[in-house]
Amino acid sequence: MIKNYGFVLIYLFASVSLFGQVPTGGQGRGGGNTNIGRFYGKIVNASTNKPIDAASVMLIQSKFDSVTRKRKDVVIGGQLTKSNGDFSIENLPLFGNFKLKISAIGYTPVEEKVSFDFKVGGNQNGGGEGLGFGQLASGIDKDLGNIKLQIDAKVLDEVVVQGSTPTLKLAIDRKVFNVEKNIVSAGGTATDVLRNVPTVNVDVDGNVSLRNNAPQIFVDGRPTTLTVDQIPAEAIQSVELITNPSAKFDASGGQSGIINFILKKNRKAGYNGSIRAGVDRRGRINSGGDINIRQGKINFFATANYNQRKTISTGETRRNEFGSTPPIESFQSNNNTGTGVFAFGRFGIDYFIDNRNTITIGQSIVNGNFDFEDRNKFLIDTLGSPLISESQYRNTDGTNKFRNYGTQLSYKHLFTKAGKELTADINLNRSRSNNDSRIFSRSYYDDAQTNPKTGESLQRIDGGSKNTFIISQVDYTNPVTDKTKWETGLRSQIRIYESEQLNYFTFPNSSTETYNPFISNKYKYTDYVYAAYVTFSRQLKNNLSLQLGLRAESSRYDGEQLFTKQPYTNSFPISLFPSVFLTKSFKNKSDIQLNFTRRINRPNFFQLIPNTDFSDPFNYQTGNPNLKPEFTHSLESSYQKTFGKKNSTFLATLFGKYTTNLISRYQRRDKLGQTTDSAFITTWINATSAYAGGLELVLRSPVTKWWEINYNVNIYYSKINGSKVVAGLENERTSWFAKVNNTFRVAKGWSIQLSGDYNARSILPVSTSNSGGGGGRFGGGMGFGGGQQSTTQGYIDANYYVDLGLRKEIPIKKNTLMVSVNWSDIFKTRKNVVHTESPYIIQESWRRRDPQLVRLTVSYRFGKFDISLFKRKNTKGDAGGLQEGLNGVQQ
Repeated sequence: MIKNYGFVLIYLFASVSLFGQVPTGGQGRGGGNTNIGRFYGKIVNASTNKPIDAASVMLIQSKFDSVTRKRKDVVIGGQLTKSNGDFSIENLPLFGNFKLKISAIGYTPVEEKVSFDFKVGGNQNGGGEGLGFGQLASGIDKDLGNIKLQIDAKVLDEVVVQGSTPTLKLAIDRKVFNVEKNIVSAGGTATDVLRNVPTVNVDVDGNVSLRNNAPQIFVDGRPTTLTVDQIPAEAIQSVELITNPSAKFDASGGQSGIINFILKKNRKAGYNGSIRAGVDRRGRINSGGDINIRQGKINFFATANYNQRKTISTGETRRNEFGSTPPIESFQSNNNTGTGVFAFGRFGIDYFIDNRNTITIGQSIVNGNFDFEDRNKFLIDTLGSPLISESQYRNTDGTNKFRNYGTQLSYKHLFTKAGKELTADINLNRSRSNNDSRIFSRSYYDDAQTNPKTGESLQRIDGGSKNTFIISQVDYTNPVTDKTKWETGLRSQIRIYESEQLNYFTFPNSSTETYNPFISNKYKYTDYVYAAYVTFSRQLKNNLSLQLGLRAESSRYDGEQLFTKQPYTNSFPISLFPSVFLTKSFKNKSDIQLNFTRRINRPNFFQLIPNTDFSDPFNYQTGNPNLKPEFTHSLESSYQKTFGKKNSTFLATLFGKYTTNLISRYQRRDKLGQTTDSAFITTWINATSAYAGGLELVLRSPVTKWWEINYNVNIYYSKINGSKVVAGLENERTSWFAKVNNTFRVAKGWSIQLSGDYNARSILPVSTSNSGGGGGRFGGGMGFGGGQQSTTQGYIDANYYVDLGLRKEIPIKKNTLMVSVNWSDIFKTRKNVVHTESPYIIQESWRRRDPQLVRLTVSYRFGKFDISLFKRKNTKGDAGGLQEGLNGVQQ
């Protein structure tokens, strides 16, 4: 029993705390108490249901008296109810049994038993609704409902709060990764965090894939325009992986799932926070801080981070072109350096109108400025008779600036019935970026670049974009009975996007800059998505749970090429997206679930406009106005088991996806505009169909008290069939990857994390959604070697890497100093090798970024949760000896 409590204690500390140290409560220096619980409710007249003012509410706990060597009742909290009958008792220990004593003049006193009863391991909630960290944290604030004072008082049921594992929560419909336990991401970004999250792949450039597809990126349950490399690791509380979203979620995304970042926020009375600073082996610093203050009805939270970055990447590409006469063989070497800073800030206020009504206002600000240098050398052999060799350099100097501002206004109302609630929120996210580049190029007759063929030319690109994302949503949850629940909601989403790219040239032996309108672009589009959903959950016999959901969505977009005034409009009628979740729970702490969903992926504006992007002469791209939406049917079967005295957890998921009209990249050789020249152009097509399936195995196993292992193995099969569009266009591959994460607590305050990742050869990811999933580069690119040439015609070769982290926690009175050192890619093996093949070319390229990077981070956590710090003054007088009892409150 003590071991189970230990697991719950660690878990709750991780999921609720904002780098805050709870008070020691007499448990020794550095030891943590769990005084973070809260009971609240309303006292009403049983006959009239009207609130009772100035009723005395006391919470009593039986404690062991070391002097008398006997147990005695001690008042650990209490207050007089307000005029509306509300009471709220905070800073409570989470373990033990309590008695709630209520008395008021003219009413019969009531005494009730209440407790926080934690259950470790297993999915207990049924209906396929796995609990994330945020849901568990909110469960600590327990609503006891309306308590009626009468002769025959209503007996309250014991309060039940579910707990879970400290590092990884394996719920049926999602996996929740606790970031605070992840040492190797300290001082980094969300990209570093995701490298150690099960079922997620992150390539050398920071691009994220989930089950071989680019996922949708959410922050606090809502879509965002932020990319993962713009979110600091220290701002994240947990990461939720939703691989098969139900009807409650946006149906967009097709084959992709959702990665939801839960950001840190605390609501405990008092204050708590942290400050931190760090440096890496390249002399780049990171710093930041958090603060949370709660007094009375106001809870204020804020976090800020400042990160410097210096990214170094190298690569090579070899290409053989068969579509030209004579054939051409090319080689490219690349060196890319990016330096800059980004700052992240987030703050907000929770206003507790009363125990059941809360308004939250939040604001986030992200700014970044990066300079990049991209150096490319090309060697080109024309394989004719005679053989013609030449070389070229293409060097890029540029800047990338981005700004992002997110505002959230939300309202939450809790009804008297437990679990019944109404939430409404509106999210406004605005971003702006500027990308300016100067590209210098020159050709030579020889490989040594000593015999010039041309003078140096200069291409200047002025680019930028603006993005406004507005989401409004209302959700209503009503548990009709203990076994039946209805949920419904409405959602609207509006995205306004504007982008421009202006190209200027200065030719050899000339000082005059010329604007080229034919390869410049400026466009704007607005897309709209409107949705409504309803879900029904029912607890059936024999621990069988059923959840049925139906979502309706309609969408349209309006776009315009601003230079030509050419409009583009498309609309998609109402489509229905059902979801079914069926769960069977067993007494031996195991669950089996079967679920089905249908989703859509609509072509975006970039994939539809037929204008060719000429900005990179080695990677021409154009849209396809004839694209249709793709529809994906997903089927999953999961088995979860909690076993052993240490509550190890095993999760196996078998999944399959079938997609019609898959939107995929395709490379063809075509003429360039109105000229007679031809080149390879990447475009988009609707493949006939696509199949994907796989098996995911996840195991969390505490081997000993000081060693915990998390294993993850994914086996994945994918087949893309485009033969009805282009003869012989197919790609089929089976691949797999494995992750292991070891956490060692080798001594008091010392922790070591050793993690490894192996990726077998795999098909190129289907990256069709504009989800912000990629980490993004600082600029430049790889010329004809950069980027993904075709989804349907290539693969990524096998690769592996190992990361190491070390942490020391030093108690300082009631606070904690923490020193972390992490070393990424310690064997310098994180190397991305991509093979592309078509009837026209065979291309092989490799790329390596930031190998063997070492970072030192120092943080100081502080906090004070004394109830006397923010105790409300009592002007209503004493009722029933309340004030005398409060003198015995343990601080």
